[in-house]
Amino acid sequence: MITISETTPFRGHLAAVFDEQSGATAGGLGLFLPALLLPADSCLPVPPADRRDAWAAGAAGADAFTLDDLHTRADRDLALPWPLPLASSAARVNRDGDREIWETPAFARQHRLSRAAVSAAITLDDRWLDEVADGVVLLCEQTSWCWPAHDDSFRRSGSVLATVDDPFLDLGAGEVVGQLAWIDQLLGSQLDARYPGLRARMRREARIRVFDPFVSRRDWHWLGLDGDVHNWSPWIQGNVLVAALRFLDAPAEQAERSRIVDLVIQGLDRYVTALPADGAIDEGYSYWWNGACRALEALDILAHATGGRLDAAASVPALRETVAFPHRMHLGGAWYVNHADGQARPSADQPWHALFRAAHRVGDQAAADHAASHRVAGRPVASEMEGLGRLLRGLTDPAWTAAGSAQQTAPPLPRDVWLDSVQVLVARESAGSPTGLSIAAKGGTNGEHHNHNDVGSFIVASDGVPVIVDAGRPTYTLATFGPDRYDSWAMQSSWHNVPEVRGTSQPAGRTSAAADVVAEVTTDRSSLSLDLAAAYPVTGLASWRRTVRLDRAAQADDAAACVTVSDAWALAPWANDAGPAVAEPATTVRLLLAGEVELGDGTALVTPLCGAPALRVRWPAGIPAILTMRPLDDPMLSDVWGPSLGRLDLDVTGRTSIAVTVAIDHSTTGGAR
Repeated sequence: MITISETTPFRGHLAAVFDEQSGATAGGLGLFLPALLLPADSCLPVPPADRRDAWAAGAAGADAFTLDDLHTRADRDLALPWPLPLASSAARVNRDGDREIWETPAFARQHRLSRAAVSAAITLDDRWLDEVADGVVLLCEQTSWCWPAHDDSFRRSGSVLATVDDPFLDLGAGEVVGQLAWIDQLLGSQLDARYPGLRARMRREARIRVFDPFVSRRDWHWLGLDGDVHNWSPWIQGNVLVAALRFLDAPAEQAERSRIVDLVIQGLDRYVTALPADGAIDEGYSYWWNGACRALEALDILAHATGGRLDAAASVPALRETVAFPHRMHLGGAWYVNHADGQARPSADQPWHALFRAAHRVGDQAAADHAASHRVAGRPVASEMEGLGRLLRGLTDPAWTAAGSAQQTAPPLPRDVWLDSVQVLVARESAGSPTGLSIAAKGGTNGEHHNHNDVGSFIVASDGVPVIVDAGRPTYTLATFGPDRYDSWAMQSSWHNVPEVRGTSQPAGRTSAAADVVAEVTTDRSSLSLDLAAAYPVTGLASWRRTVRLDRAAQADDAAACVTVSDAWALAPWANDAGPAVAEPATTVRLLLAGEVELGDGTALVTPLCGAPALRVRWPAGIPAILTMRPLDDPMLSDVWGPSLGRLDLDVTGRTSIAVTVAIDHSTTGGAR
């Protein structure tokens, strides 16, 4: 175990900005923090319930629809028992890998508490303060705040339940301590009046479960001390920041408060410094919200807590660029590019207000427009599903609330996006519109965060709706992030739009990587070309050149837009020590299809989901083609794609090239557009 005194302060992009802003020397920011940090009662950017101009029913700037919706659902909660995550459910993680059975009631309990907290702020009614107190005490008496799937007690001691006196600081612990800190900010004086001593209990639990482990154990994997920093880091450290700023409010705790904030800043600095210059996230769009967005939110909190004296977002190029990542991955409507562990149609309940604020802070109008396109009058401005802190920020941000009063903003939908750091190209027929064909193609490696074995994979969309698709992530289990991860079909290259060479799929690991990657973007076409040979441990495979190209509609000669996927390879003749009786294993080019498929010789007609125009897929006649339907019994997949997906296998054994084309089939209506 590494103690805090043995660590070397990290100095990256944030340190350079903060040194200049604060006047700190090269020795670090820590000595300057006590003078920079505001008092605990004013360091968080959400007004307390005492501010009736912000919280009373009908208060200026408050969104009446959202408050009424939360209050109505909170009122229904009162007739129900509090959700109770059980020990037997926690043990299931280590017995059969089931995470959901414990996490579902645990998350539901926190959501109920968030609804109660807002109801208490609106009404100042004692029954809601009682409901808040009940929820707070339930969390304080919960054996562990760590999600069982993350806890290391089983690995370290064989216990299927958490070790109480050695708490594990994970995403779950961060979310609980953050929620309690926001409740303290919102309802501190009301709880003091009705439940004297409860705020002290929250502080005690925060110290035992979060502050002490955070400071005493500096070997947490999510700190990124080994250079592998990922989304856990800003997510956890952002919550630690909120809790330290609010809970460490006694005069004797100010040195500790500054020390923890300094450690958080170093942790955020590791993450920000590791962000590529183009702001891309190898974990994909879904994880941007709980990675880069968490970092932006934490830095926003820090800017407020220092009265604007530490404000880095606009000064770090990678942070300015990452604000654009969500709209760069947008296909249209509810659909997004979903490489890695993402859903192609993710929940719309994202903290769009956080993106909206960050976009304005860094001066990215396109990103602000993308966020504003999701602010629709008559719909909630924020959701408790994203955590109490995010809910309160959305509810109390007048600029975000006002964004829904004007005509809804259109999403930017850039025509072309090339992100070199992750080797992802996204292209569509025309900027600003999902109409027609769109592609997303990737190179990269099979050692990425939340990796699927998918080097060289691609997506084709019709009017923004994926038709040649990436299935995305299934429901998480204990095995999802262990040595058995690739036992899941959804993670395997055999169920992605990549070749299989002589029966060999792509293995995991950074050595399975694209080579000689070239992206080309012109007015008429956009393409990604790359060599996939290194992704296949196949003797005799000298090269496998894949090019994914979108040719845009040429209006002058009325030519239609078309996607072409060209594969050409150099593979030594089949030879087998077992003798000529052993047939050469099949080499296959695969397409994963969503929608209804009609298969013919050298052609397939795919009628997509959501009424998008049908696509005609063509390949040379005579090539054997097999359509395999995959039933979907996992709601994480079936909620996106329906009851099944189809895999089209084109047997190219013995050949050296193939070209597959995709175009809108104008002989069919494709449903309503």
